[in-house]
Amino acid sequence: MSVVVDVSGGVPRILHWGPRVGARASDRPFLRSLAETQRGADGLHDSMPPAVLPEQAAGWMGTPGLEGHRDGTTFSSRFVTAGHELNSAAGRQTLNSRAVDDDAQLELTTTIELAPSGVLRLRAGLTNTAPVSHYTVDAMRLALPVPAEAQELLDFAGRHLRERTPQRRAFRVGTHLREGRRGRTGSDAAMLLAAGTPGFSFRSGEIWAVHTAWSGNHVTFAELGLTGERVLGGGELLLPGEMILAPGEIYTTPWVYAAHGSGLDEVAAAFHAHLRERGSHPSSPRPVVLNTWEAVYFDQDLASLTALAECGAKVGAERFVLDDGWFLGRRDDTAGLGDWQVDRAVWPDGLGALVGAVRGLGMQFGLWFEPEMVNEDSEVARAHPDWILAPGERLPIAGRNQQVLNLTLPDAYAHVLESMSSLVAEYDIDYIKWDHNRDLAEPGDRTSAAPRVHQQTRAVYALMDELRRRHPRLEIESCSSGGGRVDLEVLQRTDRVWASDCIDALERQQIQRWTGLLLPPELVGSHVGAPTAHTTYRTHSMAFRAATALFGHFGIEWDLRQASAAELDELAAWVELYKQERDLIHSGTAVHCDHPDDAYWAHGYVGERAERAIFAFVALGTSVAAQPGRIRLPGLNPDTVYRVEPIHLSDSALVHTASGPPSWWTEPTTVTGRLLGSVGLQAPMVYPEQALLFRLVADGGTHTENTTADIEGRS
Repeated sequence: MSVVVDVSGGVPRILHWGPRVGARASDRPFLRSLAETQRGADGLHDSMPPAVLPEQAAGWMGTPGLEGHRDGTTFSSRFVTAGHELNSAAGRQTLNSRAVDDDAQLELTTTIELAPSGVLRLRAGLTNTAPVSHYTVDAMRLALPVPAEAQELLDFAGRHLRERTPQRRAFRVGTHLREGRRGRTGSDAAMLLAAGTPGFSFRSGEIWAVHTAWSGNHVTFAELGLTGERVLGGGELLLPGEMILAPGEIYTTPWVYAAHGSGLDEVAAAFHAHLRERGSHPSSPRPVVLNTWEAVYFDQDLASLTALAECGAKVGAERFVLDDGWFLGRRDDTAGLGDWQVDRAVWPDGLGALVGAVRGLGMQFGLWFEPEMVNEDSEVARAHPDWILAPGERLPIAGRNQQVLNLTLPDAYAHVLESMSSLVAEYDIDYIKWDHNRDLAEPGDRTSAAPRVHQQTRAVYALMDELRRRHPRLEIESCSSGGGRVDLEVLQRTDRVWASDCIDALERQQIQRWTGLLLPPELVGSHVGAPTAHTTYRTHSMAFRAATALFGHFGIEWDLRQASAAELDELAAWVELYKQERDLIHSGTAVHCDHPDDAYWAHGYVGERAERAIFAFVALGTSVAAQPGRIRLPGLNPDTVYRVEPIHLSDSALVHTASGPPSWWTEPTTVTGRLLGSVGLQAPMVYPEQALLFRLVADGGTHTENTTADIEGRS
């Protein structure tokens, strides 16, 4: 990607972000001309294209970048440049700019950064330079222009148990505004807002996409104005009076991330590469997780959980996570939150015996917390009712029988930090499942009645950062009623997200497909649940459940004590397959086949040198057509000859079809990447809610495992 920035005005203007232009020094006059605009009779004289912080003083009549005032005055800004600096290190370019408005007594700094991955990100800081008076920031949003070719928008809706549901619309005149007022990212968050050429898909169409990286209240928007100028943007959504700057104080916006690509797979590849470039990105193989929640819920005791751990070890689990229910007074979800002490009524000798048993079985130990929450029926709430976020004396309505702990208060913050840190140290805990199960309704300081979402969000980040500083080996999962806190800022301090509380494999196919636009699979928890899903009551085969979980950070959330010996053997085979393929899946490039029939999806991961790949052909439902057509497999080296290796784990994992298997499934088949990409494999008529797995291995490679398999034909 290339980014062209005009720094001649007060606030930088991005004139181009998109395909690499390879500009020469002699092209600079032409690039400067991109700032020229054509105005009609209703246009303002000397107006300019919108800057990254659009100003009305420059002729922008759309959503302003800065809304604020100084006691009802100084409502509009006109920044003039005060210098800029361009730095380059390790392939990363960073443009820092400074601008001032002496009349408004404000200083603006902007940072625009282009990473080697091709991901662009920007943020801004506003300083009140007045010697005496305060300045109120009502809103501060950053914007990036997109060209007229961007005619269609894609973002996401959702709810608990059905996160990341795509929605499309035309890029029409006006503002497409997505506000998150939940005090967390939200199950209904836009996640990614993409604008592209009509009908863009995973493999085609030019696309520009933005993401607002903030775990509190936020806004993401697309806007098409009267002049025809189009922008995508985002920022924090500030509550009234939430950001009042004293003299010398600074407000810094969240990062807004952006990526460009030909097809959604290219956009996703940029975000995946960006996350994998982080120094904090998980470097060890992602362990198979056994989580206890759907196995036992609140019914905890040493004997039951030790037996569950033993079953997990037999099938190859590598990390055991004790979920909700271990702490003081926690027999259900009505009491105990905030009292982070091991409940001696359930664990008379503490958690040591369970931790010892888990470690003796060769597994890591993880523990569930919900650090930001408190039950009114808890020792901490009775002792410190002033620690609850509320608009004043009255409490907000409850959510899941709980309120929100005000972590902006030093004593409340210290209570949570020391409680958690001492338990992590005592049991040498490897992993925290960090939950957050309610929205922040009326989130204020009970004493001052001032809003606190911004400060609360910062306090949560600080709490995570301090725990990681004290315990460098500690890993943290971001869970929030499932997938309610999935954003790139919380990912700066966590090691994976829990994509959804719904483990139904059919629902998870969609949830994981779209979560993968932003996050690579090693950061997305994906578990094999019970045969009948606890959240939808659908029943699926082990093969469909496990094949779905395979394409993420694999785990198990099922009472294995109730599984048959045959089921345990089959699950162990899937765990072994995950261990064989996780290096490929967790480092490969995600590809999606734009199959013309919505009843079928095909997707996979291609290795870095395209010598190996793994694909799934998934039947979501029944098709109107009798023939499913061919599966075109993208992302391969066109000149490499690949051996097609169907993956067959056991007779009980047979994939059922209406008319038997195609020849490539039953006979040795080699074919070039060019033919696989342009012509494709004949798809079998798979019955609904099944997944067909196969590998592609460069012929003559080192992979020699016998994967000959059969599909059971049904007439």
